[in-house]
Amino acid sequence: MVGEAEASGTEFGIVRTVARGEETGIANTGCTVTVERVVARYPDGRFDVITRGRRRFRVLSLDDEREYLRGEVEYFGDDPAGSPAPETLRLALEAHTRLMQELQSNAEPPDPALPALSFRLADEIDDLEFRSRLLQSTSEDERLRIFSGFVSDYIPKHQYIAHMKIKAPTNGAGHKRES
Repeated sequence: MVGEAEASGTEFGIVRTVARGEETGIANTGCTVTVERVVARYPDGRFDVITRGRRRFRVLSLDDEREYLRGEVEYFGDDPAGSPAPETLRLALEAHTRLMQELQSNAEPPDPALPALSFRLADEIDDLEFRSRLLQSTSEDERLRIFSGFVSDYIPKHQYIAHMKIKAPTNGAGHKRES
């Protein structure tokens, strides 16, 4: 599928897998992507690619007749509600600055005038549940609020994980349970 899309320059859909009890399924929301660049090709036919997200969609039905899953989808964009509230934008940009400091990133902050700025602010966050929440939202204001709230919880967790990565190889006494 990816090879076909790369050869023809067409989009293909990406959805995340989700656990549903004992079974695994797919999320009902995804994003089309195009192949931007092939990074490496391997003798067995596999290849590493860099893709760019294009259009968000909801899965309406699935078709598993081919060797890869296909589906009927409905594309969606943002509700035409206008620009986010200035206070929401300010808080999101401040959260992004704190996040970049925590991650020790030298990345330039994105232009606040960019459409769908929330997706750019979230580039450094690899939490799939969080990304899925952003993808499903049809409001930039809501996505910026989700981002700000997530960063407030994410930074302490990131600090704890970094601390444990240092402590764990020593004697394992990096974490003490509360009495």
